[in-house]
Amino acid sequence: VQLVESGGGLVQPGGSLRLSCLVSGFSFSRYAMNWHRQAPGKEREFVAVISSAGGSTNYADSVKGRFTISRDNAKNTVYLQMNSLKTEDTAVYFCHVRVWMTDYWGRGTQVTVIS
Repeated sequence: VQLVESGGGLVQPGGSLRLSCLVSGFSFSRYAMNWHRQAPGKEREFVAVISSAGGSTNYADSVKGRFTISRDNAKNTVYLQMNSLKTEDTAVYFCHVRVWMTDYWGRGTQVTVIS
């Protein structure tokens, strides 16, 4: 199982970024996918989840209305569209999946929001 995140970068407050997570090694369309993040000095926290077919999503309260998770099962890719970014969104963002009771993580992509 491999998860590879991309799309992070440096952005000003109010800006937008779109993260991608390309996965391989398992039947992507059968599993819910998650995004998590970890800010400096803080524990990793849940950001968003999308169901296997993409029909159901859920978000942390801190990102509701600003972030949108989506997926393309034909491309084995899950996305995180981040709008109206705030300085407190600065973190390393990780893609995550649980397959057969085992958690898999990507290496993460850095998002830095700075004025």
